[in-house]
Amino acid sequence: MTSRTYSPLRSVLYAPGANPRALDKARTLPADGLILDLEDAVAPEAKALARDTVVRVLAEGGYGHRRRVVRINGPDTPWGAADITAVARAGADAILLPKVETPQAVLAALAALDAAGGPADLPLWIMAETPRGILEIGAIAVTHPRLEVIVMGTSDLAKELRVRHTPDRVGLVAALGHCVLAARAEGLEILDGVYLDLRDEAGFEAACEQGRDMGFDGKTLIHPRQIEAANRAFGISAEALEQAQRIIAAWREAQQAGRGVCVVEGRLVEQLHVQEAERTVAMHEAIRERG
Repeated sequence: MTSRTYSPLRSVLYAPGANPRALDKARTLPADGLILDLEDAVAPEAKALARDTVVRVLAEGGYGHRRRVVRINGPDTPWGAADITAVARAGADAILLPKVETPQAVLAALAALDAAGGPADLPLWIMAETPRGILEIGAIAVTHPRLEVIVMGTSDLAKELRVRHTPDRVGLVAALGHCVLAARAEGLEILDGVYLDLRDEAGFEAACEQGRDMGFDGKTLIHPRQIEAANRAFGISAEALEQAQRIIAAWREAQQAGRGVCVVEGRLVEQLHVQEAERTVAMHEAIRERG
């Protein structure tokens, strides 16, 4: 079995930083991650309050296994510098930088976090949500080892590209696939964008399945009611687990017999299939430990 430790990011919920009630409720939700948002979800007049509130709830803790990520305002906004100063040492698991378009933006943000006294290993997540950012995502992805996750900002991207929100997301597929390639090339995790129509449960489930099939690790969410479907789509089904276990067992038997390949249910199995099967089992165990 692989020795790598997996930390699922099936469901990552945006929580408005200016809404203490939502931040408190997030402690009880079955999401894998939380984005405590100081940017889009907060009105200009509430930015300072949101910043103070997020720092306070991080200090209070109680979020368990959920990855706590703070999305700050961009450094070119009136609030960006103050956000970095406030959250660098607040105990977040990562900082999410919006509208990243160049490697220099990543390096500047890391330098600012370090100057503000943040931990030397504090991870950075980035938003890919502009045409320039998508075109440069390959160069951005290799910028620094502390870059951990790419988050798709599909709402902003659709606006910038002037594409329609269609069920098949045909206008976004090229950009989504390009970012998945960049993430996989550098060993980063990548999250699909939000689904805005809370009434369309079937459409949301279809979008989750599409994102999963494209290679995304999970989906960003705008409401707690979306968590269950995202966890299901990006999780490990009983059928997938059983198949992975059969592959691993057959491979071990083949290895003991001195064979380099084996056949499971009529399909040829090689080392690459075993590695994916091991990942499936390890991810299942990580999810199971969360209850």
